Amino acid sequence: MSHRQSQGSMGDQSPLLLESTFSSQLQLDQQSRRSSSNTDLSQPEEAKRTPIVLSTQGEAARKRGTQQLIPKNLAVSSRPKNRHHTTVVTIPVVLEAQKNAQRFSLTPDISWEDYDSDGGDGFSMRRNRRNKSYRAAVTSLNSDISPNKQDLLQPVAEERAPSPKPASSPGRKRTLGRKRNQKHGGSFKDDPRFYQEIKERGLQSNALSTDDDDFTQVPEEDQGIVVKNYKAAYMTWSQLPQVQEKGILETITPEERKRQEAMFEIMTSEYSYQHSLSILVRHFKGSEALRKTMTTTEHHHLFSNISVIQQVSKRFFDDLERRHQLNPVIQDISDIVQDHATNHFEPYIVYCSNETFQQRTLQKLLASNTAFKEVLKQIECSPECGGLPMISFLILPMQRVTRLPLLTDTICQKTTKQTPQYYAARWALKAISKLVKSCNDGARRMERTEQMYTIQKQMEFGKIKPFPLVSSSRWLLKRGELAICLEELGIFWKAFSHKSYYLFLFNDVLIVTRKKRQESYVVCDYATLENVEVEEEQVDSKLYLRLAMKPNSEGRCEQMALVAENKLDRARWVTALQRHKEAGSIIDKDDLPQYEATKAYMPKEPDELSLQQAEVVIVLQEVDGWCYGERMRDGERGWFPASCATQITNRTALESNIQRMERLRKETNV
Repeated sequence: MSHRQSQGSMGDQSPLLLESTFSSQLQLDQQSRRSSSNTDLSQPEEAKRTPIVLSTQGEAARKRGTQQLIPKNLAVSSRPKNRHHTTVVTIPVVLEAQKNAQRFSLTPDISWEDYDSDGGDGFSMRRNRRNKSYRAAVTSLNSDISPNKQDLLQPVAEERAPSPKPASSPGRKRTLGRKRNQKHGGSFKDDPRFYQEIKERGLQSNALSTDDDDFTQVPEEDQGIVVKNYKAAYMTWSQLPQVQEKGILETITPEERKRQEAMFEIMTSEYSYQHSLSILVRHFKGSEALRKTMTTTEHHHLFSNISVIQQVSKRFFDDLERRHQLNPVIQDISDIVQDHATNHFEPYIVYCSNETFQQRTLQKLLASNTAFKEVLKQIECSPECGGLPMISFLILPMQRVTRLPLLTDTICQKTTKQTPQYYAARWALKAISKLVKSCNDGARRMERTEQMYTIQKQMEFGKIKPFPLVSSSRWLLKRGELAICLEELGIFWKAFSHKSYYLFLFNDVLIVTRKKRQESYVVCDYATLENVEVEEEQVDSKLYLRLAMKPNSEGRCEQMALVAENKLDRARWVTALQRHKEAGSIIDKDDLPQYEATKAYMPKEPDELSLQQAEVVIVLQEVDGWCYGERMRDGERGWFPASCATQITNRTALESNIQRMERLRKETNV
């Protein structure tokens, strides 16, 4: 043969001899001519065809532009995207040669037997030896280039097939929220996320600080780390194709870019919120199977006016999108936020006011309606719902309306002071904060009024002077049963005294009762909170709670010693009984720990605090896995499980949260 044969021995030709023996599986194009320089090898009579020469020195290789026949399994990684029915498969020979040459130059002692093991059957032997013959021919290409370089097989220009993991093009940044098959031309609409699974950057008080410049930074893949902070699940304003193609980023200041990002985030998060609402309306509220498992009243209490909320959200998003379509550089959206908060967001107040009935109805159905549970589980497990529970969809309006003030505040802080846009952002912030306050008041008012009427019916005052419970300014803080400390009583009182009291603690009065039967109580005594004193002490293993009413309902002093079940129970009673004293006290919150809610929490007791995902709470005390804290957005206090939140340790974030809280409460009167 050629230069390859002159250097080889008889052992070098053994793969070719064996290959020609089994050449019935591989054939050249019938148009290729026989080589006159090939070794004279005997062919079986049943396969009198053109001998196979898997070498780059054969006549087929010298013919310019001719495509070479190779084993099919060796060309899997470089197949053309548009494949047709043909027996010719092309590979980029030079690329393969360089790759193999580099590999074998690093491991010169590796033999062909190390790559393909022969299990013993004839087919495996033929396949392995055929592959070895081809590899030997390819690896010699880079080192045994003949002088007739122009006669060699030219590589076919072809884009290599992508690896299993998507790789971005060189020189381009990876962007979020894009799909290969885009439906909206590189828009954030291409891949909408569930609103439950995202967290807007504007919720973090230090996310848009003056030294923050990572809007378009995306974590590299395969870093082997767990990202504990939420990241936006959609593209940012800086990643928009129209922004990059027009070179807008080079023409605006970094401060204006951050303002654009803050405004654009309201629009993209509203689209994600609208997407989740559509799942709730279409798959849960619109399910006929689910509707048949409950009454019409239960269905109304469960979903309320969610369809109206969806329409309100759609109109809000449409107005925001139209403003953005006018110019990629958004002039302002504060006027749109203010208009909708003032004139179109009233349905949010209705929905939030129904929250008490909604939670009660859902708990009742889950506890006593088997058919409801089965149908609900099927819907929640559907791919459209992403495996998320229905309760996560039901609380979406409350979650969205409480986030809007923080997102609007971010726009306000990123707008140049003393400009028309700045004042418009402040007016929008006041309008949306007023809406949130109305939603909170509506929910509390409905819950408290119904609760007071129910408790009034359950109480029997007997000989005790009746106390008018129902009042618009009164609500329940805590209720529960506490054991009586019998050690301090005489023998006579031990025999005839009750073993426990059931306490009802309201925001202005404490009522001590004795449980008569289920949901029925006999009033023993009561006193206004300003006349109640509480002390806690621990003797041996018992946790004492000493109450003193000065005076009580009869105008005399009364003391009682109660025993709590555990430290948490005692701490919650003490906190509730002393809550009226905290109103006038000033607490330095700068050094107190702050926690960020990692998931929503729905309170089960009156003294517990409801949390929405990503809300920040200042923790005042922690006992046995529970935290007592103050919600930053409105100052509401209560207990919540520590497992629902994580502590914020970044000092800059802690200081920024305090500054934002003080600013929001001052500007919005929340």
